Amino acid sequence: MAPQPYQLVHEQLVRRKLEEVFEFFSRAENLETLTPDWLHFKIESVNPQPVRKGTLINYKLRVRGLPLSWTSEIREWNPPAQFVDFQTRGPYKLWHHTHKFIAEGDKTRIVDEVLYELPLGPLGRIAHAVMVKSDVQKIFLYRETKIRELFGLSRVPQ
Repeated sequence: MAPQPYQLVHEQLVRRKLEEVFEFFSRAENLETLTPDWLHFKIESVNPQPVRKGTLINYKLRVRGLPLSWTSEIREWNPPAQFVDFQTRGPYKLWHHTHKFIAEGDKTRIVDEVLYELPLGPLGRIAHAVMVKSDVQKIFLYRETKIRELFGLSRVPQ
């Protein structure tokens, strides 16, 4: 039986209206703002623009010194409630990231749900246990901090 994908769920409550929050997340260039410097993340192209279903986002990054290319496709686009990006080329065997935005009065709940798998079978599982799980969690904690700086929010207990 094949192993199940790993799952990460992260929630934040932002003191901004739904449309404003979705607008920020719908601009690909803001990915650079939300990505830790240690990943050396750089967008190479976004086509077509503005972002919508079918948009391909190509970027380069470095993970632990290793240069990587990554292409994400926007597979679902349902403004202002949700969009899904899916890795079509990159380091993961699977990367499926659902971004949800839920209005709560004059605030917005941001929910990131990521399903991911690593290549290389048992070696990938070891890499996940040793470093990848921790790295993915650190990336989303960094995002939380940056979003707090940009929007003001309170962390939602998990």
